[in-house]
Amino acid sequence: MTAAPVSTPSTTAPATSTGATWLPRILLFNLVVEVLIVVTGGLVRLTGSGLGCPTWPQCVPGSYTPVPHQAEGFHRYIEFGNRTLTSLVGIAALLAIVGVFLWADRRRDLLVPAFAVLGGVFVQAVLGGITVLTGLSPITVAAHFLVSMGLVTAAAFLYFRAQEPAGPRALVVHPLVERLGWATCAVAAVVLALGTVVTGSGPHSGDANEPARLGFDPRTVSWLHADAVMFFVGLAVATWIAARLTGTTSAPGRAWAAVLAVTVLQGVVGYTQYFTGLPWAVVVVHMLLATLLVVALTRAVVRQRTTLVPISS
Repeated sequence: MTAAPVSTPSTTAPATSTGATWLPRILLFNLVVEVLIVVTGGLVRLTGSGLGCPTWPQCVPGSYTPVPHQAEGFHRYIEFGNRTLTSLVGIAALLAIVGVFLWADRRRDLLVPAFAVLGGVFVQAVLGGITVLTGLSPITVAAHFLVSMGLVTAAAFLYFRAQEPAGPRALVVHPLVERLGWATCAVAAVVLALGTVVTGSGPHSGDANEPARLGFDPRTVSWLHADAVMFFVGLAVATWIAARLTGTTSAPGRAWAAVLAVTVLQGVVGYTQYFTGLPWAVVVVHMLLATLLVVALTRAVVRQRTTLVPISS
């Protein structure tokens, strides 16, 4: 596979100047709010506010908003704030679809992830209700988080893919590098899943007054999670080196370098939270970095192909 050198993709190119201004902003907004909903959801759990609004879809029986002298105290505001942000996420998803229709010629490669995000918002709303009604079962909480990671992936793909024109995408790294990248992403998914098991077995699972645990030994599952992370790091390093050596453009190498940078930060924060007794503020940072790692991985996979070079025969 040979291809001419290319410049790094940098901007969306919709049909009008209005689209060139607003479509990238809308898609970035869509991605940012997906990241924020994960962080605020973590804040709900870490402050023990998961049942701050003890019913669903209402906050308390007879009211969709918190009421004065509610027994849940300040927890009601944290949980209600997270629920309110869900509405903003839905609006952002709708705007992304409208933007693709208006300014990206209804590209199928953009409409599919855009509709996936919107559909996922509804799934998350239902899962959120089930989570409350089951008393914050760690299984439904884990499902809620993992679906959120899927939505972040779709929103990130939408944002980064829109930075190039439509059309067949040429591979700009060796085919084995692309496969290695997909394997790295698969291991990352395992790491995230194990992370939910660690959380569901630790002190932050459940509500402040109603703990809910998976029943696994926290130390054992933490080390299992750490082992999976080490395997992931090895794959990420190998993919970065291979992308730099075989890439016909520097974009894949830089994208995988960003993956490694986020991974290193995540590792430092992960061990810090483990050895300091899981302070909730550090755990929030850990969740933010986990979400940014998903964004970085999605970007790295997208950057391994491009429409800006011809596909060789």
